Amino acid sequence: MGMIRTLLLGLFLMLGSLGFAQSRVYELRTYTCADGKLDAVIARFRDHTIPIFKKHGIESIGYWVPQDERSKNTLIYLIAHPNREAADKNWAAFQNDPEWKKVAAESEANGKLVLKIDRVFLDPTPFSGLK
Repeated sequence: MGMIRTLLLGLFLMLGSLGFAQSRVYELRTYTCADGKLDAVIARFRDHTIPIFKKHGIESIGYWVPQDERSKNTLIYLIAHPNREAADKNWAAFQNDPEWKKVAAESEANGKLVLKIDRVFLDPTPFSGLK
């Protein structure tokens, strides 16, 4: 069993180096919300954004708000895509989704909710619990 596992792992690594296997890419996003709008952003994610993400292949991993008072208008979340190319396609499909456009327009009728978006694409290390 150990030898077969080692051979399969070696094959997987070889195919990956040849471009046959793709690992997921993670996207860490930080939203700086307008004053007093964090609750509205959280509600929009809970009620609308996450289901629309799922429809377009954007996998939700987790959502956080910092405990630090200086970051009280901040939402941080981690999502996953099959690869960077898929991430670009997923975001384009999401941003052009008529349901999303409607939700965004309705939720921002009294002003923008998010002032700034920072994003970083991440690859898991070999010892990461996420692959």
